[in-house]
Amino acid sequence: MTGRIAFQGELGAYSHQACRQARPLMEAMPCATFEDVIEAVRSNRADLAALPIENSTYGRVPDLHRLLPESGLHIVDEAFVRVHINLLALPGTPLHTVRRAMSHPVLLGQCRGFLRDNNIEAVTGLDTAGSAKHVAELGEPSLAALASELAGEIFGLDVLARHVEDHGNNTTRFLIMSREADLTRRADRMMTSFMFRVRNIPAALYKAMGGFATNGVNMTKLESYMLDGSFTATQFFADIEGHPEDPNVKLALEELEYFSSFVSVLGVYPAELQRA
Repeated sequence: MTGRIAFQGELGAYSHQACRQARPLMEAMPCATFEDVIEAVRSNRADLAALPIENSTYGRVPDLHRLLPESGLHIVDEAFVRVHINLLALPGTPLHTVRRAMSHPVLLGQCRGFLRDNNIEAVTGLDTAGSAKHVAELGEPSLAALASELAGEIFGLDVLARHVEDHGNNTTRFLIMSREADLTRRADRMMTSFMFRVRNIPAALYKAMGGFATNGVNMTKLESYMLDGSFTATQFFADIEGHPEDPNVKLALEELEYFSSFVSVLGVYPAELQRA
Protein backbone atom coordinates (compact mmCIF):
# COMPACT_ATOMS: atom_id res chain seq x y z
CA MET A 1 0.00 0.00 0.00
CA THR A 2 1.32 3.40 -0.98
CA GLY A 3 -1.09 5.55 1.01
CA ARG A 4 -1.56 7.76 -2.07
CA ILE A 5 -4.65 8.81 -4.00
CA ALA A 6 -4.03 10.12 -7.54
CA PHE A 7 -5.85 12.99 -9.24
CA GLN A 8 -5.57 15.01 -12.45
CA GLY A 9 -4.19 18.52 -12.16
CA GLU A 10 -1.95 20.60 -9.93
CA LEU A 11 -2.05 20.73 -6.16
CA GLY A 12 -4.96 23.01 -5.29
CA ALA A 13 -7.27 21.64 -7.98
CA TYR A 14 -10.86 20.74 -7.13
CA SER A 15 -9.80 17.13 -7.63
CA HIS A 16 -7.23 17.73 -4.88
CA GLN A 17 -10.10 18.99 -2.73
CA ALA A 18 -12.02 15.80 -3.57
CA CYS A 19 -9.06 13.70 -2.41
CA ARG A 20 -8.95 15.55 0.89
CA GLN A 21 -12.68 15.12 1.34
CA ALA A 22 -12.88 11.44 0.37
CA ARG A 23 -9.60 10.20 1.88
CA PRO A 24 -8.27 12.86 4.28
CA LEU A 25 -5.51 10.60 5.64
CA MET A 26 -4.04 9.75 2.24
CA GLU A 27 -1.37 11.68 0.32
CA ALA A 28 -2.78 13.39 -2.77
CA MET A 29 -0.73 12.61 -5.88
CA PRO A 30 -1.06 15.08 -8.82
CA CYS A 31 -0.97 13.72 -12.39
CA ALA A 32 -0.91 15.47 -15.75
CA THR A 33 -3.80 13.62 -17.44
CA PHE A 34 -6.71 11.31 -16.62
CA GLU A 35 -4.77 8.52 -18.34
CA ASP A 36 -1.84 9.19 -15.99
CA VAL A 37 -4.16 8.98 -12.98
CA ILE A 38 -5.44 5.58 -14.09
CA GLU A 39 -1.94 4.32 -14.87
CA ALA A 40 -0.67 5.44 -11.45
CA VAL A 41 -3.17 3.09 -9.81
CA ARG A 42 -2.65 0.25 -12.29
CA SER A 43 1.13 0.42 -11.76
CA ASN A 44 0.81 0.45 -7.94
CA ARG A 45 2.22 3.98 -7.58
CA ALA A 46 -1.10 4.97 -6.00
CA ASP A 47 -3.81 2.97 -4.24
CA LEU A 48 -6.81 5.00 -5.42
CA ALA A 49 -7.85 7.42 -8.15
CA ALA A 50 -10.24 10.38 -7.82
CA LEU A 51 -11.87 11.08 -11.19
CA PRO A 52 -14.54 13.74 -11.90
CA ILE A 53 -17.46 12.23 -13.80
CA GLU A 54 -20.03 15.05 -14.00
CA ASN A 55 -20.85 18.57 -12.88
CA SER A 56 -24.31 19.83 -11.96
CA THR A 57 -23.90 22.94 -14.15
CA TYR A 58 -21.67 21.87 -17.02
CA GLY A 59 -22.68 18.22 -17.41
CA ARG A 60 -20.44 15.21 -17.95
CA VAL A 61 -16.67 15.45 -18.03
CA PRO A 62 -15.38 14.63 -21.54
CA ASP A 63 -13.25 11.49 -22.04
CA LEU A 64 -14.09 9.82 -18.73
CA HIS A 65 -16.83 7.60 -20.19
CA ARG A 66 -14.35 6.43 -22.81
CA LEU A 67 -11.61 5.73 -20.29
CA LEU A 68 -13.61 4.02 -17.54
CA PRO A 69 -14.43 0.68 -19.22
CA GLU A 70 -10.86 0.36 -20.47
CA SER A 71 -9.21 1.33 -17.19
CA GLY A 72 -9.47 -2.00 -15.41
CA LEU A 73 -10.30 -0.09 -12.23
CA HIS A 74 -13.38 -0.42 -10.03
CA ILE A 75 -15.53 2.28 -8.41
CA VAL A 76 -15.38 1.90 -4.62
CA ASP A 77 -16.85 5.25 -3.53
CA GLU A 78 -18.27 8.52 -4.77
CA ALA A 79 -17.71 12.06 -3.52
CA PHE A 80 -19.76 15.18 -4.18
CA VAL A 81 -17.57 18.29 -4.03
CA ARG A 82 -19.16 21.72 -3.77
CA VAL A 83 -17.37 23.81 -6.40
CA HIS A 84 -16.89 27.36 -5.12
CA ILE A 85 -15.20 29.38 -7.86
CA ASN A 86 -13.00 32.27 -6.79
CA LEU A 87 -11.21 35.00 -8.74
CA LEU A 88 -7.53 34.87 -7.75
CA ALA A 89 -4.92 37.49 -8.61
CA LEU A 90 -1.49 38.74 -7.61
CA PRO A 91 -1.37 40.24 -4.09
CA GLY A 92 -2.56 43.84 -4.02
CA THR A 93 -4.37 43.70 -7.36
CA PRO A 94 -7.72 45.60 -7.41
CA LEU A 95 -10.62 43.92 -9.16
CA HIS A 96 -11.12 46.71 -11.72
CA THR A 97 -7.64 46.13 -13.21
CA VAL A 98 -8.35 42.48 -14.12
CA ARG A 99 -9.05 42.14 -17.84
CA ARG A 100 -8.66 38.37 -18.37
CA ALA A 101 -9.33 35.29 -16.26
CA MET A 102 -7.80 31.88 -16.95
CA SER A 103 -9.19 28.48 -16.02
CA HIS A 104 -10.22 25.07 -17.33
CA PRO A 105 -13.00 25.28 -19.97
CA VAL A 106 -15.42 23.40 -17.69
CA LEU A 107 -14.97 26.01 -14.97
CA LEU A 108 -15.19 28.95 -17.37
CA GLY A 109 -18.60 27.66 -18.42
CA GLN A 110 -19.79 27.79 -14.82
CA CYS A 111 -19.24 31.51 -14.20
CA ARG A 112 -20.21 33.22 -17.45
CA GLY A 113 -22.43 35.71 -15.64
CA PHE A 114 -19.65 37.03 -13.40
CA LEU A 115 -17.23 37.36 -16.32
CA ARG A 116 -19.82 39.18 -18.43
CA ASP A 117 -20.84 41.56 -15.63
CA ASN A 118 -17.21 42.51 -14.94
CA ASN A 119 -16.16 42.70 -18.60
CA ILE A 120 -13.50 40.02 -18.07
CA GLU A 121 -12.34 37.89 -21.00
CA ALA A 122 -12.22 34.12 -20.47
CA VAL A 123 -8.86 32.49 -21.23
CA THR A 124 -8.60 28.72 -21.56
CA GLY A 125 -6.06 26.99 -19.31
CA LEU A 126 -5.14 23.33 -18.91
CA ASP A 127 -6.72 23.12 -15.45
CA THR A 128 -7.86 25.29 -12.56
CA ALA A 129 -4.89 25.08 -10.19
CA GLY A 130 -2.49 25.11 -13.14
CA SER A 131 -4.04 28.42 -14.17
CA ALA A 132 -3.47 29.78 -10.66
CA LYS A 133 0.16 28.64 -10.83
CA HIS A 134 0.57 30.33 -14.24
CA VAL A 135 -0.86 33.61 -12.94
CA ALA A 136 1.52 33.53 -9.97
CA GLU A 137 4.54 32.80 -12.17
CA LEU A 138 3.65 35.29 -14.93
CA GLY A 139 3.30 38.26 -12.59
CA GLU A 140 0.85 40.14 -14.82
CA PRO A 141 -1.77 42.00 -12.69
CA SER A 142 -4.36 42.14 -15.49
CA LEU A 143 -4.51 38.33 -15.65
CA ALA A 144 -6.38 36.44 -12.91
CA ALA A 145 -7.31 32.80 -12.35
CA LEU A 146 -10.62 31.14 -11.55
CA ALA A 147 -9.92 28.38 -9.06
CA SER A 148 -10.36 27.17 -5.49
CA GLU A 149 -9.28 29.08 -2.40
CA LEU A 150 -6.92 26.16 -1.76
CA ALA A 151 -5.11 27.00 -5.02
CA GLY A 152 -4.83 30.62 -3.90
CA GLU A 153 -3.24 29.55 -0.63
CA ILE A 154 -0.77 27.23 -2.36
CA PHE A 155 0.36 29.74 -5.00
CA GLY A 156 0.19 32.93 -2.90
CA LEU A 157 -2.68 34.69 -4.68
CA ASP A 158 -5.31 37.03 -3.26
CA VAL A 159 -9.03 36.24 -3.49
CA LEU A 160 -10.61 39.21 -5.30
CA ALA A 161 -14.11 37.69 -5.48
CA ARG A 162 -15.51 34.60 -3.75
CA HIS A 163 -18.13 32.15 -4.99
CA VAL A 164 -18.64 33.66 -8.45
CA GLU A 165 -20.27 30.53 -9.91
CA ASP A 166 -23.54 31.07 -11.78
CA HIS A 167 -25.48 28.52 -9.73
CA GLY A 168 -25.55 28.20 -5.95
CA ASN A 169 -25.64 24.41 -6.04
CA ASN A 170 -22.64 23.96 -8.35
CA THR A 171 -21.31 20.49 -7.49
CA THR A 172 -18.96 17.98 -9.12
CA ARG A 173 -19.35 14.26 -8.60
CA PHE A 174 -16.12 12.29 -8.30
CA LEU A 175 -15.62 8.54 -8.55
CA ILE A 176 -13.07 6.95 -6.22
CA MET A 177 -11.52 3.99 -8.03
CA SER A 178 -9.32 1.08 -7.02
CA ARG A 179 -7.54 -1.88 -8.60
CA GLU A 180 -9.73 -4.30 -6.66
CA ALA A 181 -13.52 -4.49 -6.46
CA ASP A 182 -15.17 -5.10 -3.10
CA LEU A 183 -18.62 -6.61 -3.55
CA THR A 184 -18.84 -7.48 0.15
CA ARG A 185 -19.29 -3.88 1.31
CA ARG A 186 -22.77 -3.03 2.50
CA ALA A 187 -24.43 0.20 3.56
CA ASP A 188 -28.01 1.32 4.08
CA ARG A 189 -27.97 2.68 0.53
CA MET A 190 -25.82 1.11 -2.16
CA MET A 191 -25.14 2.19 -5.75
CA THR A 192 -24.18 0.09 -8.78
CA SER A 193 -22.63 1.64 -11.90
CA PHE A 194 -22.34 -0.19 -15.20
CA MET A 195 -21.93 0.23 -18.94
CA PHE A 196 -23.80 -1.66 -21.64
CA ARG A 197 -24.55 -1.89 -25.35
CA VAL A 198 -27.91 -3.23 -26.48
CA ARG A 199 -28.35 -5.87 -29.16
CA ASN A 200 -29.26 -4.75 -32.68
CA ILE A 201 -32.94 -5.65 -32.47
CA PRO A 202 -36.11 -3.48 -32.53
CA ALA A 203 -36.87 -1.70 -29.23
CA ALA A 204 -33.80 -3.26 -27.58
CA LEU A 205 -33.21 -0.34 -25.20
CA TYR A 206 -36.87 -0.24 -24.17
CA LYS A 207 -36.82 -3.98 -23.46
CA ALA A 208 -33.47 -3.81 -21.65
CA MET A 209 -34.77 -1.06 -19.35
CA GLY A 210 -38.04 -2.86 -18.67
CA GLY A 211 -36.49 -5.12 -16.05
CA PHE A 212 -35.58 -2.19 -13.84
CA ALA A 213 -39.13 -0.84 -13.94
CA THR A 214 -40.87 -4.17 -13.31
CA ASN A 215 -38.48 -5.03 -10.46
CA GLY A 216 -38.72 -1.65 -8.77
CA VAL A 217 -35.07 -0.66 -9.24
CA ASN A 218 -34.47 3.09 -9.26
CA MET A 219 -32.16 4.20 -12.09
CA THR A 220 -30.60 7.53 -11.13
CA LYS A 221 -28.56 8.02 -14.29
CA LEU A 222 -28.72 6.82 -17.90
CA GLU A 223 -26.45 8.46 -20.43
CA SER A 224 -25.62 7.52 -24.00
CA TYR A 225 -22.60 8.37 -26.09
CA MET A 226 -21.17 7.36 -29.43
CA LEU A 227 -18.70 4.50 -29.52
CA ASP A 228 -15.48 4.92 -31.52
CA GLY A 229 -16.91 7.92 -33.38
CA SER A 230 -19.69 5.91 -35.01
CA PHE A 231 -23.21 7.27 -35.33
CA THR A 232 -24.62 3.72 -35.25
CA ALA A 233 -22.73 2.30 -32.26
CA THR A 234 -23.98 3.63 -28.92
CA GLN A 235 -22.84 2.75 -25.42
CA PHE A 236 -24.72 3.58 -22.23
CA PHE A 237 -23.55 4.50 -18.74
CA ALA A 238 -26.00 3.91 -15.90
CA ASP A 239 -26.25 4.23 -12.12
CA ILE A 240 -28.87 2.34 -10.13
CA GLU A 241 -29.74 2.13 -6.48
CA GLY A 242 -29.05 -1.25 -4.93
CA HIS A 243 -26.53 -4.10 -4.85
CA PRO A 244 -26.21 -6.76 -7.58
CA GLU A 245 -27.00 -9.42 -4.98
CA ASP A 246 -30.33 -7.80 -4.06
CA PRO A 247 -33.02 -10.06 -5.56
CA ASN A 248 -34.73 -7.29 -7.54
CA VAL A 249 -31.43 -5.87 -8.84
CA LYS A 250 -30.25 -9.35 -9.82
CA LEU A 251 -33.39 -9.96 -11.87
CA ALA A 252 -33.15 -6.56 -13.55
CA LEU A 253 -29.50 -7.12 -14.52
CA GLU A 254 -30.31 -10.56 -15.90
CA GLU A 255 -32.95 -9.02 -18.17
CA LEU A 256 -30.51 -6.29 -19.19
CA GLU A 257 -27.91 -8.90 -20.17
CA TYR A 258 -30.45 -10.79 -22.28
CA PHE A 259 -31.09 -7.74 -24.48
CA SER A 260 -27.47 -6.49 -24.48
CA SER A 261 -24.35 -7.46 -26.39
CA PHE A 262 -22.08 -6.09 -23.67
CA VAL A 263 -22.53 -5.37 -19.94
CA SER A 264 -19.73 -4.34 -17.58
CA VAL A 265 -20.26 -3.52 -13.89
CA LEU A 266 -17.86 -0.71 -13.05
CA GLY A 267 -18.47 -0.60 -9.33
CA VAL A 268 -20.66 -1.32 -6.32
CA TYR A 269 -20.29 1.25 -3.55
CA PRO A 270 -22.12 3.12 -0.75
CA ALA A 271 -24.16 6.12 -1.84
CA GLU A 272 -22.62 9.40 -0.69
CA LEU A 273 -24.67 11.17 1.96
CA GLN A 274 -24.98 14.30 -0.20
CA ARG A 275 -26.83 12.25 -2.83
CA ALA A 276 -29.92 12.52 -0.63
